[in-house]
Amino acid sequence: MVNTASALKSEGLHYLGMRDDIAARIAAGDLKPGDKLPSERRLQDEVGVARGTIRAGLFQLEAEGVIYRRDRSGWYVSPPPVVYDPTRWEGFMSYVEAQGRNPTTETISAELVVADPLLAEVFSRPAGSPLYMIRRRRYVDSRAVLVERIVVDAALAPDLLRFSFDESLTSILKSEYGLSVARNQVSMQPCALTGYEAEALRLKPGLPGLAVQRISYDAQGRVVEYDHEHWRHDAVRISVDIRVR
Repeated sequence: MVNTASALKSEGLHYLGMRDDIAARIAAGDLKPGDKLPSERRLQDEVGVARGTIRAGLFQLEAEGVIYRRDRSGWYVSPPPVVYDPTRWEGFMSYVEAQGRNPTTETISAELVVADPLLAEVFSRPAGSPLYMIRRRRYVDSRAVLVERIVVDAALAPDLLRFSFDESLTSILKSEYGLSVARNQVSMQPCALTGYEAEALRLKPGLPGLAVQRISYDAQGRVVEYDHEHWRHDAVRISVDIRVR
């Protein structure tokens, strides 16, 4: 009779060995950002453990931000994260390009909505006031890294929906409406990416992420943007430059 406890212990050792081997190869540079890992079937043949054990090891590396999965393609080594300062009103396209990466934007939806009680309070407008709500998916080097929902006061940017939001919204608000930001109120917290956010980023539900909420004010104290972002946990590194007075 097979000793169940011994079998489970052996599986666990093989799983840890596989995980440590892949992590070591990435750390040593043998596997570079963007490289594809061997298939799950090949790893199963090499290690000699159950397919579920192989996947558990890969999911752990994914949770650690070391690798990521592409639908119907396989597992890849994660690229370096984007350095992001959420306190600055700088367009995604600008700061990603400045880091030598290739940013793109996909508009999911853009529509005129009316302010519910929460949005009315944020924008200091009566409930029912017109607002624009824009949902976008942002990519770095062709990989979806964040999904965002931006709300803009229609009174400050009339007829905003005539523009394409696959380009920089920051540039549109500056050049077309003379809107610039003097102050940002930012809150961030770790989260689990589930539901709409996981689906939009094509991720396994429950993976860790970073939720960023930002309210941007102009010099007159008016709210220019109310923004919710959900980032892949392995795609971003927060860096804030704080001047000490």
